[in-house]
Amino acid sequence: MDSALEARRLLRQLAAIAGFGSFALRQNDLKIILAEAARSCALALDVPFSKVCRYREAEGDLLIEAGHGWQAGVVGHSVSRADKTSPQGLAFVTGKPSICNELRKHKDFVLPSFYAAHGIISTVDVVIKGSGKPYGILEIDNNVQHDYDQHDIDFLTSFANVLAEAVATSERTALLQSAIEQMKVLVADKDRLLGQKQVLAEELQHRVRNNLQLVSGMLSRQLTQTSDADGQRGLKAIERRVATLAQVYDHLLGNEMTRTTDFGGYVKSLCRSLGDLQGSSQNVTLTCESEPLFLDLDSVTALGIVVAELVSNTFDHAFPDGSGSASVTVRRAPEDGDVGILTVSDNGKGFEPKAESKRHGLGLVRRLVEQARGNVAVDGTHGTVWTVRFPVPPSQASVVA
Repeated sequence: MDSALEARRLLRQLAAIAGFGSFALRQNDLKIILAEAARSCALALDVPFSKVCRYREAEGDLLIEAGHGWQAGVVGHSVSRADKTSPQGLAFVTGKPSICNELRKHKDFVLPSFYAAHGIISTVDVVIKGSGKPYGILEIDNNVQHDYDQHDIDFLTSFANVLAEAVATSERTALLQSAIEQMKVLVADKDRLLGQKQVLAEELQHRVRNNLQLVSGMLSRQLTQTSDADGQRGLKAIERRVATLAQVYDHLLGNEMTRTTDFGGYVKSLCRSLGDLQGSSQNVTLTCESEPLFLDLDSVTALGIVVAELVSNTFDHAFPDGSGSASVTVRRAPEDGDVGILTVSDNGKGFEPKAESKRHGLGLVRRLVEQARGNVAVDGTHGTVWTVRFPVPPSQASVVA
């Protein structure tokens, strides 16, 4: 091939990968992502047909989820066997690209009828990776005989790897959205049930707790199936928030279902749970000192998640060598009994808020503190000290520890 033509071909393929990656980052709908992947591959390799096949474990086959160039009735309906009797199955089973420059020579393949209907002569299949088994197969098809070279294989493999990450991101997004919707249901239940004390006593123990267990179980299962670090961190963060919300209800159940609860006592039990969630992977000491401060349940929920976020970030980021100490305190402001002060501090490496506010969850913390009608300040000069000031209802300001 002419070197200029070869250079243009490679540039076109690189542009296709970059363009698809950018598209996938902006799109949440997996069907649209898969359709664009099939279209981009076909155009980049100048072939009339392409498809994305999803492995279905229960059926043991590969279903065409998206495609380019096919007649109606193929995409979403046609399947291939996920074994060595089909080009797709061969790639799926071996994990290696399957190249068939002339299908007629492969007498051992059992091909679906739509191959003949479209006059398919040559195919190339590569695996779309997944967290456990591969997600499926990316295939290009041609109705003329064509000898594919290593550049084509490398392009298709690279494209499939980008597509695999897009699929994983879409699945994580769907899971997180499901968890958010579940939490919205829980909050709605709490608002409704708080006005019905008798109903609260009966329903809160069952429906809310069961829903929290359902969300927690779903997240735990996904954690075991997610291998990449970003996905693990995101799922663990949501798991901590669900656990924190569950602890609010557990604390409420132990305090006669009142509209207010002791935030100081709740923080003590929450810190014990956060220490248990962290496990023994780090040698970090977490201490807690708190006075009784009775707050409305919405403020307890918001500030409880703040404690969970800040303590978890301390475990995750403050101690590069895996050891250190952190503390949580809850008290009234000495100068004003109507103000409570929550402090989360550590003797770790510290940080610059402007440079690392995103990693340390400063935006989320500020929103939650505002929900509790308070304010937050952070000092990362020597270790890290978060100071949250929030109002205490006047009727509770005189309560003595």
